[in-house]
Amino acid sequence: MTFDSEYEPFFQPPGWIVAPIWAVLYSTLAISIYYTLMNRDKLEKFNTIVFFFFAQLTLNLLWPSVFNSAEYLTSLIMIVLMIVFSILYAYLTFKPLPSASKLVWPYIAWVTFAAIINASYYLHFR
Repeated sequence: MTFDSEYEPFFQPPGWIVAPIWAVLYSTLAISIYYTLMNRDKLEKFNTIVFFFFAQLTLNLLWPSVFNSAEYLTSLIMIVLMIVFSILYAYLTFKPLPSASKLVWPYIAWVTFAAIINASYYLHFR
């Protein structure tokens, strides 16, 4: 999370585990969107689905700089939007492409955990 803060919630995972987890999560996201793009003919709301995926990905890539600048409320709002967009993506792909949907579930769980950590920082520093 943030490296310049003396505060760290007791449940925050050690830094050495975060990079491997993200490597796995980004891999599953890549496989999911690839599967979605290759099966566009099975999706009624293809453009909406792709929008939700790339909206959450954009927020995800912007989030670390916002969090590390100690903008904890803004970063928490960003995480909530990531979760919402990811859930919508997973929901809309579930029936036609269950594999694409299920590949996003670990990401949703991890980002939800990150939201709890982020909320802890926000509550500590507000």
